[in-house]
Amino acid sequence: MNTFSSFKFVVCAVVVLTLGGCLTMSGNYKVTAVDATGAPVKMEFTTQGRGIYSIRNAFCMNNPKGTVTIRDLDTGEELKSESPYHCR
Repeated sequence: MNTFSSFKFVVCAVVVLTLGGCLTMSGNYKVTAVDATGAPVKMEFTTQGRGIYSIRNAFCMNNPKGTVTIRDLDTGEELKSESPYHCR
């Protein structure tokens, strides 16, 4: 492989990986939680994209051992890669 071909490969790989990350975290989500006993937390948030992490972490700080559920607002399905999340 010559240098130009290697450069093109690296650029293409970066573009594909970057777009893949953007596509997986775009959309609108509803974030809910239950505490360690299974009782629903009285707060519910709606967020876009990567905002789920800030909200999830806030739930976990206030409800250790709780479980956070993240659902797509359009489909109602859980975000499989991030939900359910068990707080430590």
